[in-house]
This record gives sequence, structure tokens and C-alpha cells, in this order.
Amino acid sequence: MTRSSNLSDLTVLAKLIATHAPYDGLFELRIPGVFAIRISHANTELSHAMQCSSVCIAAQGAKSVLLGDEVYEYQPGRVAIYSVDLPIAAQITRASPAEPYLNLKIDLDPQKVAELTMKVYPHGIPRVTNDRAVLVGQADTPTIQAAIRLLELMAQPDDASLLAPLVVDEILIRLLRSPMGGRLAQIGRAESSVQRVSRAVMWLRNNFDQPVNIDDLAKLVNMSVSAFHRQFKSVTSMSPLQYQKALRLQEARRLMLTAMLDAGDASRRVGYLSASQFSREYGRFFGSAPTKDISRLRGEGIVAGGSPG
Repeated sequence: MTRSSNLSDLTVLAKLIATHAPYDGLFELRIPGVFAIRISHANTELSHAMQCSSVCIAAQGAKSVLLGDEVYEYQPGRVAIYSVDLPIAAQITRASPAEPYLNLKIDLDPQKVAELTMKVYPHGIPRVTNDRAVLVGQADTPTIQAAIRLLELMAQPDDASLLAPLVVDEILIRLLRSPMGGRLAQIGRAESSVQRVSRAVMWLRNNFDQPVNIDDLAKLVNMSVSAFHRQFKSVTSMSPLQYQKALRLQEARRLMLTAMLDAGDASRRVGYLSASQFSREYGRFFGSAPTKDISRLRGEGIVAGGSPG
């Protein structure tokens, strides 16, 4: 695609994302962990998905993300940083076939973030007062332009493999040097509260169908039980048990949609011992009973969770 000088940077970015996401969905590009996302319709109901630790740059349309009692708004030119994997509820608030929601998503590697943080902040990371797992801010012009160059490289396979990782590094460096930098840097600090919570999150994701012993989970991340509870909720806006419940319910919903399991089989697969408890918690979480919810989703042609990003 040839860049026109009379197009704004955001317009160029949106056109490039649309090129790499030709229809609705999430498309992994030529280098692992970089995705183009298109959604063509706004929705009135919340969609639930697992959002991995990532940077998301919105180029067109709008989206709201709910985490606990907090609402985060994406609009064109805004960048969202997710510091840990999160089961989120989200809503596309502005999108149409003519002007779909378009987003560039870059997965975060804590080791890479740590490596770049040492270069950006050789004398110490800025102090942060808020360690929430979601941060939304304005992407500056150099960051948007770097995102454009990243997507332009995808049309050149040889250049993409060699240069695109360097442009990803540039985007992360620019974000580390921005007002959001201190929060992003926490992802790479081995003993930061964010990184400790991330280790607990990884255990919960790998063992969501197993009973949770909070004492053991606190020991895993070298924290007292009270400090662990406090830090986990501070970062994720959920308690560890609430987090596990969200994982279980999202996985049960996925199994019913994609593997055609009935509610009883799905609930047992994700660790529920009581079918009635599963139905109650599912209804509170998704807004309707399992059978009714799955019937509605299939009728709407939805076969999986909402697209993250």
C-alpha cells in the first residue's frame, strides 16, 4: 500500500489494519504475537473473552472494556496496555460494515519488556502508584507512525522477518518513554506486584479445573496470604476465586459452543461438582441460563468468545 501524504496517520493505520483483516476476526500477521483485528458491528450485550498480556492500538471505531467496577474506553488513537492475562467483558460501541472497529494487537513478552526497560531506565524505573492490569492512554504520533511501518513491512516477507521485530521493540520503547512507561515496565520486573500476580494467574489458567488453596498460591509467589489477596485484587479487580470462576465459566461456554457438550458435561469438565451451582453462577455471569445462552449464541452464528483486543 502506498502512503498518501494527505491522509492522517490514523487513517493510514486503519487502512493497513483493514488490509490485513479483510473480514471480521483476529488475524495473526507474519511475525508471531502481532495481530490485526476487525469487527464490523456494534453490540448491545457484553462479550466475554480471555485477554492476554498485550498492547492494543485502536485505529477506528470504539470499544469499552469492563474490569470489576471500572470501565476503560478505546477510541481511535488510544492505546491499551494489559499487564496480565484477564477474563474481560467488553462491548464494541462504535462499528459498522463501512467503518469497522480496527485494532492492532501486540502480545507482550515479560523478558523482552525487562530487556528494553533496562535500556530506557538504566538508573531505575519511575515510581507508580497504581498497578491495575489495564491502562489506557493516548498514543503519540511517533508510536502511530511506528505501527504503520510495522504493518507496511508485512507486505515484504524478507523484510518482515528481519525488521518487524525491531519495529515492535521501537513501539515498546516509545511506550516505555511515555507517561505509561512506569506501568508497562512493571511487567518485566521479576518481583513487582504485577509480575507476582502474573505468576499466580498463570497457575490459575493452567489449573482452573482444580480446587484452589490460597495459602499454596501465596507461597508460590512469595507473599503472605493477606498481601497476596490485596495485590491480586488491586491488579485484576478480582479475588483469586473470582478469577478462577470467570475462567471456568468462559471455558464451559466455549466447550458448549465448539465441542457441543451439554451443560452437565461442560460443568464437570471445568471442575464444578454441582450442576445447580454451575447453572446459578453461569446465569449471574452471562445473564441467562446455560441452555438458553448457548441457543441464543448459536442462533446468532457465534461459535466462540468475543475477539480480544
